[in-house]
Parts: sequence; structure tokens; C-alpha cells
Amino acid sequence: MNTTGAIDFETVETRIVFDENRKIERIVPVVRNEAHKLIEECMLCANVASARLLEKYKVPGLFRVHKGPKEQRLEKLKSFLGELGFELGGGLKPTPEDYQDLMQAISERPDAGTIQTMLLQSLSQAVYSPENEGHFGLNYKAYTHFTSPIRRYPDLLLHRAIRALIRSDITSSHLQRCETTPAQPRSQWLPYSQEQMIELGEHCSMTERRADDATYDVLAWLKCEYTASRVGESFTGKVTGVTGFGLFVRLDEIYVEGLVHITGLPSDYYQFDPLKQRLRGDRSGRVYGINDELTVIVARVDLDDRKIDFELDQSKPDDSVGRKRQPRKRVNKTSEADSAQENKAIGGSQADAGGAKKNDKPKKNSRKRKLKPAEKGRSGMNDSVKKKAPKKKKVKKIKE
Repeated sequence: MNTTGAIDFETVETRIVFDENRKIERIVPVVRNEAHKLIEECMLCANVASARLLEKYKVPGLFRVHKGPKEQRLEKLKSFLGELGFELGGGLKPTPEDYQDLMQAISERPDAGTIQTMLLQSLSQAVYSPENEGHFGLNYKAYTHFTSPIRRYPDLLLHRAIRALIRSDITSSHLQRCETTPAQPRSQWLPYSQEQMIELGEHCSMTERRADDATYDVLAWLKCEYTASRVGESFTGKVTGVTGFGLFVRLDEIYVEGLVHITGLPSDYYQFDPLKQRLRGDRSGRVYGINDELTVIVARVDLDDRKIDFELDQSKPDDSVGRKRQPRKRVNKTSEADSAQENKAIGGSQADAGGAKKNDKPKKNSRKRKLKPAEKGRSGMNDSVKKKAPKKKKVKKIKE
């Protein structure tokens, strides 16, 4: 049970299983059990104790700083939660407890994972800084990284700072040292000024993001290679992201994410709502949003660009794709010019049929409006020939 007030995200991480030929055999989810959580708690304790030691003795070092959500991201999050009937407490300055209370409220919902993703996206990215500004996500007043000095340079700097304290002549119950160990100046183990620590913090933050990007690129390439053999297959998935150019869908079976481009959606003009994270069709009222379930087909895989393209599975019933609103009732009749322009914009037979129902004209005229351009031209030519032919014969008879 979380007693610190930290935001406890339960996200799904995946692990790639390779076969004997070093090809991906399958992608499986990683489940955090009680042993994982126990080890994480021990690591958190070590990091917090180290941060308090730096603060107590005013030793230059790098803190792990995580600020609260920015105003723009917070507004976006609240609009999204409002659509679902939820509200984040705290007003313009929510606390980690407010986030955790909301997490507990959505824990039993089927779309809890999607809401957690939106909560994560509202938070800023943690950085390294010699100025301690606390850690919002973990709800700690001081936090640093101590447990991985072999693979992470900020941890190594922290170990140097602790060693400088141990080898100093400071008397403290928090420090244990051998009696025979002579005191040494701090500069021998920690030869950094405050200005140099600022530069080191910025550099380590940059290299951390660069390493994350490299890891993402490698995983994306491996997943593309794995999915290339599944082109043409149909999968179910959920919408994990909505943009102005389409929907990002994560497949339930193989944990691979791809894009359904907006041109692959049913014919309509779609408006993107960034606050509510959804696409809405102007004519049909069809809505696509976060956590919608779709059935898609793997259409294309581009290993060079590390992209996977999906297409909607048209063999499934139309009601299973997107959500529709009830059509609006029109008071004024639509003229033939407006109807033709609407048909050109929509490009579908549904719009033509809808326009015909709204007109109380004779059957002959309504049939002409329902014809496609190619058919209309062909039938119009035939009608003109039939009409002109009798006139010519009639003229000939008069001359004779």
C-alpha cells in the first residue's frame, strides 16, 4: 500500500523474447510482482537518504528534480477528464495526493490504462540539477540517484560526494569512517564548483534523453521486423493516441503500435479536438477517441522509417467502428446546387440518398439527382439522341 502519497502508476511494460536465430519470437507483457515492488522501495529509501545527506552538509551534487504539471498540460488533462466525468483536485496547483486519489477512483475501469497515460503526459520530465526542487511524482522533498554508479554518471557523482564527506574531518553520527583513515580535503574527491555542477546536470539530462531516444529507435525497428511477417493479418487493438493526421492503435495480441491514417477512415471531413483528444466527422458525426476498440489490418511496414501502417478491417460491421451521433433534422430544403456541392465534398452514395429523401420533387427529377457524374453524362446523351431523332424525321416529312 502506498503510504507516501506518491503517484503509483501501473503501466504495462513489454519484453521481447528471441528465438535461436536471434529473431523475435514473441512480445510479452512484464508483470510487476511483490518482489519487484519490495526492491523498488529499498532503492527509493537509499536515494532519499542520499539526498538528505547532500542537503544536510551542503555538498555539491545532482538532485533528481521533477516539477509539477504546467498550466497548458493541466488544462488539456482536465478537459479530457471532464469528458469522462472525472475531476482532478487541487485547482491550478494539484498535489501528488490529488493524482493518487484520481488513480484510485479509476482503478476498476476498463480504460484505466489510457487515463494513466494521459496523467503521465500531463507531468513534466524529470531532470538533474544541483538545485533541489523536490520530486513531484514520488512526493519527496529531496531525491537523487544513488543505486547505479556503474551505468549512470549522476550516481557516480553522488558517490564521490559521499566519499568526500567520509574522508573529511566533519564529526557526525551520520558518517562512519575508519579511525586510521586520515582526513583529506574535499577537492580531492569532489573537485567541482557550483557552476560546473549546473553544466553537469544539463549535460546528464541531455544524454539521458538521447539514450531514451536510442532505446526507442531500436525497439521500434525490432517491432517493425517482427510485424513485417504479419502483413495482411487482422488484429484487435485500442486507440492510444489521437492526432490531426490519424489514430495510433496498439494491438492487444502482439503489443505493437501503428498508425491508422486519417485517409483510411470512412469517407468524411474529420475535425481534430486536441483538448478532448478525438476526431469527429462533420457529416456522419462519427467519433474516434482514446481507448476506442478497433479491428485493423497490418497494411505496410517500413523498416527504414520504423513505421507501421494499419487499415480498418472493412469486413467488420460498420457499427463496430467509431461512435455515431443522431443526424440533425433540417428545416430548410436543400437546393440542387447545394446538394451537388455536398455530394462532391462527401464523395459517397449515402449523402446522395440522404439528399433525395429531403426533396419532395417528382420521382423523375429525384432520380436524375441520384445519378453519379459518369452515369449522368451517359444517360443524358442517350436522352438527347432520343429527343432529337423524332424532330429530324418530322422535318423530313414536312419537306416531302
